[in-house]
Amino acid sequence: MTESVQRFPPLERSAMTERQRAVADEIAAGPRGSLKGPFLVLIHNPELASCVQAVGEHLRFGTAIPKPLIELAILVVAHRWNCRYEWFAHARIAREAGVSADMISELAIGELPSPMSADEALVHRFSVETAWDGRPSEVALNKAEAIFGRPAVLDLIAIVGYYTMLAMVLNAAQVPVPDHPIQLRETPAMRPPTQVD
Repeated sequence: MTESVQRFPPLERSAMTERQRAVADEIAAGPRGSLKGPFLVLIHNPELASCVQAVGEHLRFGTAIPKPLIELAILVVAHRWNCRYEWFAHARIAREAGVSADMISELAIGELPSPMSADEALVHRFSVETAWDGRPSEVALNKAEAIFGRPAVLDLIAIVGYYTMLAMVLNAAQVPVPDHPIQLRETPAMRPPTQVD
């Protein structure tokens, strides 16, 4: 585990305010099952934690985008922002969702994963363009809308933005990162290649 000084150390329940305890319970009662990851940081601002967890719950558990594709997008964001904690958490979740170890390894070093299904290639391109350029290209956006529908396109844009925010929170907080068998390469995150039409 990487050692660092946490800027927002985890709060014992006894040290929480009444509002912090209520939000912690709200988060633990949902699909996350406990207060963990970025929410150990965000609970220092319970109003923010409550809003953020509601958005995240929808994006991870309530969208029509298949879970492996959501996790693919999250790994692109973790690579973009060199967020080791986000990478640690979601490389495991991605593997459990069916993303291949080879794809995860290639994403970790910014390579174009190969092979990819048409949907994987589209979500990869859409996520890279959004994370690096601030928006998807017209081609990627139109294809995503045709395949997933307009509401899901907004979800995919929001996934990139949401996990960018969490990456910044986690990086700024210096949350300790357990070891993972597929390590994120910590280098300036160069824009990875994508499949072209």
